[in-house]
Amino acid sequence: MSTPADRFRALHERPEPLLLPNPWDAGTARLLASLGFEALATTSLGVANTLGRRRASRQEVLDNCREIVSATPLPVNADLENGFADDPAEAAAMVADAAEAGVAGASIEDYTGDRAKPIYDFELAVDRVRAAVETARGRVVLTARAENLLHGVDDLDDTIKRLQAFEEAGADVLYAPGLRTLDQMRAVVLSVGKPVNVVMGFADPSITLDQLAGIGVRRISIGGALSRLALKSFMAGAREMRAGRFGFVADLPPVSELYRAFG
Repeated sequence: MSTPADRFRALHERPEPLLLPNPWDAGTARLLASLGFEALATTSLGVANTLGRRRASRQEVLDNCREIVSATPLPVNADLENGFADDPAEAAAMVADAAEAGVAGASIEDYTGDRAKPIYDFELAVDRVRAAVETARGRVVLTARAENLLHGVDDLDDTIKRLQAFEEAGADVLYAPGLRTLDQMRAVVLSVGKPVNVVMGFADPSITLDQLAGIGVRRISIGGALSRLALKSFMAGAREMRAGRFGFVADLPPVSELYRAFG
């Protein structure tokens, strides 16, 4: 009998890319499932947004994994940031805890959380992925993330070098958030042999699904963009209300539509 991780892995192996949206609670997970998405991914930014903080805690991220896993039967990939630890074994323990929470996949990144030195040294970054791979093996699909481009290190060559090393260390999926152009994405895809995830929350929005498929991207996520979009709509409606106008209610979805999604 196949496991959620088996089903999630198979979605990376077919010809068409996997569209992987990012809910932040049970309700948004069920709404996305109602639209026919085949898998979901958590977003640590989305969790932090619901808490009104810059960052969620380790336990809050794990609790959110459980909430989203239990909301639908779809496989779930967990955004585990840097594993909430510098040490490879401690970061890998986060992967183990996420697996216990029922996720089918998990990502680990090389961003330190320290703005003064945002990216782990190369060897430590690879050691962290290697430890995470050992923990993930047979339990979850492991995504390794190279975070240079999001944190002021505008070096695509180093980013590719890291992804290649993460692949050699055994990562199942490779991911460099911050790729903006189709040429950058193509360069990454051609440099590695494992499936590549592209996040469109930071990319040129004119890029289409067909174009991404054409260059060999295997998975497309959106990060915290749907959460940010929801908050933008919330703030626009609240500002209109504060100004004494209520035109936004004309655009509300029927409650019955929500009820159908929520079952």
